[in-house]
Amino acid sequence: MSDRLIKLLLIDQDPIFRLGLRVGLEAIPHLEAIAVVETDTAALQILAEIAQKDPNQVNLVVLEFGNGRSTTSQQLGLQFCRQLRALYPNLPILLLSSVQEQGLLLAAKSVGINGYCPKGTPLPELVAAMQEVANGGTYWFQDTEAIITPNSSLLTPNSSLLTPNSSLPTPHSPLPFSRLRNNLRLSGIAHIDATLAAVTAQLQVPGLAVLDRAILAGQRRELLAARWLLNRLLVSSPERQEQDIPTEQSPLTPSLNSAIQQRQTVSPLLIPRALESDLFASCVTKLQFSLLNVTDFPLEIDIFREDKKRELLYLILQKLAEQLDQLRASQIEINQLYEVRSTLISDLWQAAITDFFGKFSRIKFGEQNIEIVNLLLRNAEVVQRDILNKIPLVCELYSYLIFQTELNIDNTSYPVVSAEAKSQALMILENLLIQVANGVVQPLLNSLADVEEIKQNFYGHQLISTREIERFRNDLSWKYRLKNYINEPKAVFESRYELFVIAPRGIANTSVYAPRNQELEKLSNIPLVVTLLLEFSDAIAPRLKSLLAFVGSGIVFILTQIVGRGLGLIGRGILQGIGSVSLVEKNLRRNSDRPK
Repeated sequence: MSDRLIKLLLIDQDPIFRLGLRVGLEAIPHLEAIAVVETDTAALQILAEIAQKDPNQVNLVVLEFGNGRSTTSQQLGLQFCRQLRALYPNLPILLLSSVQEQGLLLAAKSVGINGYCPKGTPLPELVAAMQEVANGGTYWFQDTEAIITPNSSLLTPNSSLLTPNSSLPTPHSPLPFSRLRNNLRLSGIAHIDATLAAVTAQLQVPGLAVLDRAILAGQRRELLAARWLLNRLLVSSPERQEQDIPTEQSPLTPSLNSAIQQRQTVSPLLIPRALESDLFASCVTKLQFSLLNVTDFPLEIDIFREDKKRELLYLILQKLAEQLDQLRASQIEINQLYEVRSTLISDLWQAAITDFFGKFSRIKFGEQNIEIVNLLLRNAEVVQRDILNKIPLVCELYSYLIFQTELNIDNTSYPVVSAEAKSQALMILENLLIQVANGVVQPLLNSLADVEEIKQNFYGHQLISTREIERFRNDLSWKYRLKNYINEPKAVFESRYELFVIAPRGIANTSVYAPRNQELEKLSNIPLVVTLLLEFSDAIAPRLKSLLAFVGSGIVFILTQIVGRGLGLIGRGILQGIGSVSLVEKNLRRNSDRPK
């Protein structure tokens, strides 16, 4: 622990949680809550006022993403953090949130947040996280263990809203703790934890109604606040300080101490999820770019509004992170990835459909009231054949992220920690997200394309009329035919894969080299004919060019040397004849004008 005084600004929409946290922090002598606000706007106003008066008055911001549960609220929270980082680049930010999705944490890290703790974290651990982040390090809580990156030097006051070091009072010695009070506290906490686990489990049910979700979220916040207050009220002040502020002789917690030691001794390459966190953070950043299709052919997700495209791609990234965690837990081997490839992509597609539309969401279709997810999942075989099975380099990406193997792309082997490997892996990841998203939308277009409720909730305004929808579907049909019969055989013959990537101007396409001899041997019918025509064209083209060049030279010679000269001589004779006639006429006219 450092002797540095922490002056923090707390931002949270929940008044009960704000009150509970503030009461809990008041007992910590080296922590001071300068302000506790509800909205981002109020926080920016306070920070602006502080920056004018005393730039060192706040050295830590602790915040929640809005209400913490809705996707819109999370996106707005990320935007606010990006704005906060741009305005105050050296101001540490700690996310104290009720959500624990891996994708959201990656997004938070990518916009510049320095640390994360889930709501309900024990106060000693939360205080340690605040101290670590305020001192210039990072603290990322994951499951039962925190990942800490300490900073040996404290932040210096080289910019606004950073405080210099100040002394920290030493904690009081512990006083005897009443056994009865402790039993009451432990009993109450056990009851709260059991109820909290039940409420949290209900919140994880996909497709939960908005009203039910709001009620459960409120109950969860109240339980968390009650847990905080119970810990505070049934513990005497000296003992509370003993629990909350460990001395230098007693470590923070065994898990934190071991995490610091592990961080110092283990190479970053060997830390689980190291590559994944870095790669996903870059992908989340690129998901903020425009998602306009700038390729020459349509994509299924083009029919969605941009916010719905982004929401779907972000959801697939979250599901991919969960799937990677499950694969690590199962201790799968590298050679098994190729055996379960189709299952992995299919599971990712099904999970994306279920969570995006809601497992129990219903829609009126004709005279029936049908479940959207069940209807869309019936198209699994078609989607698997047309889209999912054709997504390239999936096993290479999974192997890179799970086993940290080298990437062999474009006839080059890239070291795991190289920038080139990350760039290639990012392209593969973006293509995977876009193609799975296309697979999510395809059955919707096949079954529910012209349902008014679907159009209003998902479609862009330019593709909302029935005529435009049918035109869009026809364009997609032509794309499938061209891809199956011409473009895909050509790509196989040329040993390359077409990838969709997210560029600053929108969704673009590129290609990478990869051996495809086995696919080439399996081609038949029209695709095989296309490759034979390409081969024939390649074989005949040089000879044909030589023949055309020879014939062309002969034609040029005949036209210039023979026909041209002949025409030139004839023209000269005609001109000379015309000149002679004119001279004779002139002489006759001159002779006739003389007097006789």
